[in-house]
Amino acid sequence: MSTTALLVTLLAAAVHAGWNQLLAGSPDPQARVGVAMLVGAIATAPFAVVGFRWEAAAWPYVALSVAFELAYVVLLAAAYWVAPMTTVYPVARGTAPVLVLVVAALAGDRVGWWPAVGALAVVAGVLLVRGPAPDRATARGVLMAFGVAACIAGYTLVDAHGVDHASVAAYLLVVLGSTAVAQVGITARDRGLVPLVRAAFTGAEWWRTVLAGLGFFLAYGLVLVALRIAPAGLVAAVRETNVVIAVLLLAATGQEPLRARSLAGACLVAAGVALVVV
Repeated sequence: MSTTALLVTLLAAAVHAGWNQLLAGSPDPQARVGVAMLVGAIATAPFAVVGFRWEAAAWPYVALSVAFELAYVVLLAAAYWVAPMTTVYPVARGTAPVLVLVVAALAGDRVGWWPAVGALAVVAGVLLVRGPAPDRATARGVLMAFGVAACIAGYTLVDAHGVDHASVAAYLLVVLGSTAVAQVGITARDRGLVPLVRAAFTGAEWWRTVLAGLGFFLAYGLVLVALRIAPAGLVAAVRETNVVIAVLLLAATGQEPLRARSLAGACLVAAGVALVVV
């Protein structure tokens, strides 16, 4: 992996951890995530015009990516509703590259010893962060986080090819903009559009919605740039440093205490994912 790709992916990891912290700290994650993504789409639109490139071959990848992204945001918001970020985030982020490894093995690819050891390290790290005896709500959050991980693996593999057929900003806008519209439509069907928007901008924390939306698009835009210049497996692995960043951010802002177990587990997840792509 080149230095440029490494730095871009690390920046994406930091931004991703930041917007997830904003979403996880919301009293209504389901309302905030879709509206936040619409804010991000509006902010991204002018950049999509500059250097616009779009090939017809991009559409099948867009359709698959939107399906994975929509499932991702719905499951992520639901998981944050029932479990803390220190439980959901490491499970979701840490197991995604391992799922890619499993899919590759099932497809007939040879899996080396180091990736196998890395997969075990990820499992051990997840157990450390989660804790040995979660209550029923936390266990539900963990199961949802595994679903989130499957979605991450899916859209990463799809977008690694899809971005070859469009400019980064245009592809980002179409995929995440479509996902945002779909998520808001689904949520507004039960709650109504006006109450949904009002919930997302309630009180003095309206800025969380704006920053989360901008962070959502910026983080994945950086990932798409990295996917243009580095293999998807390496990009996916380096991204998982956001597990460690998230634990430190939560402790620094006082949202959750920095437990030795959580920090050790987060570091073990990051190290294990690195071994997966050795």
